[in-house]
Amino acid sequence: MKFVSTRGQTEPHSFSEAVRIGLAPDKGLFVPEKLPDLSSEILSWDGLSYPELCYEFFKHFATDIPQDELKALIEKAYSRFDHAEHAPMVKLSDKLYVQELFHGPTLAFKDFALQLLGCLYERQVAKSGQSINVLGATSGDTGAAAINGLLGKKGVNIFILYPDGRVSPLQERQMTCLEEENVFPLCIKGSFDDAQAALKDVFGDKEFSQEVHLSAVNSINLARILAQCVYYIYAYLKLPAERRERATFVVPTGNFGNVLAGWMASRMGMIVDGYRVATNQNDILHRFFSEGDYSLGDVQPSHAPSMDIQVASNFERFLYFSLGGNADMTREIMEGFKKDGNFQVGGMAITEFMTSTRMDDAEIAQTITNVYRDYGYVTDPHTACGFKELEQLETAVILSTAHPAKFPDVVEKCTGVEPTHPSLEALKSKDIRKFAVAPDEASIKAFIRSKQ
Repeated sequence: MKFVSTRGQTEPHSFSEAVRIGLAPDKGLFVPEKLPDLSSEILSWDGLSYPELCYEFFKHFATDIPQDELKALIEKAYSRFDHAEHAPMVKLSDKLYVQELFHGPTLAFKDFALQLLGCLYERQVAKSGQSINVLGATSGDTGAAAINGLLGKKGVNIFILYPDGRVSPLQERQMTCLEEENVFPLCIKGSFDDAQAALKDVFGDKEFSQEVHLSAVNSINLARILAQCVYYIYAYLKLPAERRERATFVVPTGNFGNVLAGWMASRMGMIVDGYRVATNQNDILHRFFSEGDYSLGDVQPSHAPSMDIQVASNFERFLYFSLGGNADMTREIMEGFKKDGNFQVGGMAITEFMTSTRMDDAEIAQTITNVYRDYGYVTDPHTACGFKELEQLETAVILSTAHPAKFPDVVEKCTGVEPTHPSLEALKSKDIRKFAVAPDEASIKAFIRSKQ
């Protein structure tokens, strides 16, 4: 299988090439040239373990990797999860389920993609003999998961941009309380959107990218999205058969990659009732799916910091697929959005199959309290955003994106329960090591060059 850019001005690439490059040279995002039809296979995967299911899915995409090698990579990637099912389903009522995606090494859903991506990078370095520099930006969980996936990997340096003071203290410690010499947490003044914009500018310099062998670890990387498709199929097969096609996946969403992965699984043949985009008060996606208005607003810090985003980079992939693979129109819309800061649907039917909700901080806190009272279940602030207007849904599967112990203050205040986890407790006594850089292309490039 080959992979093309959403902006149509890049030659098709193999899977490994697309993963290595991350962002396409024309500043678009890589997508499969054609999504495979898996409708005749999905039900046959019922009963497979999580790594087995992941392998069956990925062999349709990673066609340039020998199958035995691919299977070994996947088994290694998922060997460090602390639950036998990796992504267990918790039944709260006959029509309400929670899929726990926080059983990986950094207690967040990002581990599902980034443990695998780390193994793919390691393979790439071993095959080519060429070192790489991985650059990413995070609003909280991506940074820790990316660092953990690449920790100590030979021939790989990792640079993670994050907004200083706008991630939770424990999220910051997961990135900065490490001793490995290949890890560089870069704190910036500003928001995640500022970090992400600077990152895209750096990748936009083709000569620099080639000079330092740069690769992207954000969800702009194709492998991230494909890896996240798998846990939707896993959840679908864990549901009672009579509820599968009536299910709506409710997804706490900031950068749009998580819910996009589920939507893509449906485009490949997984039949469900729909998807619910659950946002916090930074609600650009809610405004889009409820009003057709995709326009920038100011980023407001919240109880759910990983969702404090106004520029959802994976929206471009959704737009491309919704427009029938029209790269020219996708490029025109995205260039216009960068210039004007808004995009109006204007009669295009691209919002079907998706609904949305919004929660402010007061609602998040009340929801954490209510869920604990009604179900005896402790949820983190991001997952809490999914518990809204559920009475409208026949069957709801809420994706739980992070362990509540990563946000102990608000959770304890709302439930009276102090959530803890041994891996987080161990970080509290360690020294923080981080590097301050300006959120601009020149400063970031200079820092990366200084570490070569």
